[in-house]
Amino acid sequence: QVQLVESGGGSVQAGGSLRLSCVASANIYRRYCMGWFRQAPGKEREDVAAIDSVETTRYADSVKGRFAISKDYAKNTLYLQMNSLKPEDTAMYYCAADWHLYCSDNGRPRTLHTFPYSGQGTQVTVS
Repeated sequence: QVQLVESGGGSVQAGGSLRLSCVASANIYRRYCMGWFRQAPGKEREDVAAIDSVETTRYADSVKGRFAISKDYAKNTLYLQMNSLKPEDTAMYYCAADWHLYCSDNGRPRTLHTFPYSGQGTQVTVS
């Protein structure tokens, strides 16, 4: 069983930045597809960013050029750097992981928000 703990959320003004962190209970960063999804009140969950075992990344169109996902193996931490934040980025952000080396399957992206491992979330509010 893998446990994920997110942190780094908060309240910022539009145009500001935040960095979210996700620490796993096991060293999975070289073997799992990992990423972030979010859910705003009254809206469906949305995959935001993913990174696989060889550090291939993908992003939702809504965050491309503003968000960056990365891993720090020494710290066993997954990050989501969020810049140029907009009010529409307001949501609960969740870290997710699953036992896949790659975040795509036959060219189709795996759906992060259906992964079996996810944390409790961290709230991001942009005003």
